[in-house]
Amino acid sequence: MSDDAAAATSIGPLDIKRVMAALPHRYPMLLVDRVEALIPDRSITAIKAVSMNEEFFQGHFPGRPIMPGVLQVEALAQAAGVLAVESLGLAGSGKLVYFMSIDGVKFRKPVEPGVLLRLEVEFVQKRSRVCKFAGKAMLGDDVATECEFTAMIADPPSD
Repeated sequence: MSDDAAAATSIGPLDIKRVMAALPHRYPMLLVDRVEALIPDRSITAIKAVSMNEEFFQGHFPGRPIMPGVLQVEALAQAAGVLAVESLGLAGSGKLVYFMSIDGVKFRKPVEPGVLLRLEVEFVQKRSRVCKFAGKAMLGDDVATECEFTAMIADPPSD
């Protein structure tokens, strides 16, 4: 798809209500605050506003608060979940996106309170139920975290 065609099909911005329609996560585990742009079947750019009010900063680390790397990867995965659900027209369906694997994670810069963490995720491979993604968590022009991961789209557990 050309850049002009991609821009023509781009969705966004999406507010928190639309994010919550796509994801089952809620406070304190909802780590996507808004979507800047979403190109179905291609990519998403989302934002996580990192605030000192986050519970994990109380213990990670006192005197030098840093967002845990695993939560940065989780934020990327949630952005990928929004991308997959929106691309497949599953928003509001209750479908869940589960991690299957995480590969090549690199933590490049610490993420501290008071920043906007830009989550950039793109499809690497997409099948009907299994998708592979590449993601970067960005601080301005600097990469904070990068990884590839695979996820499966599934029905929620039955009661």
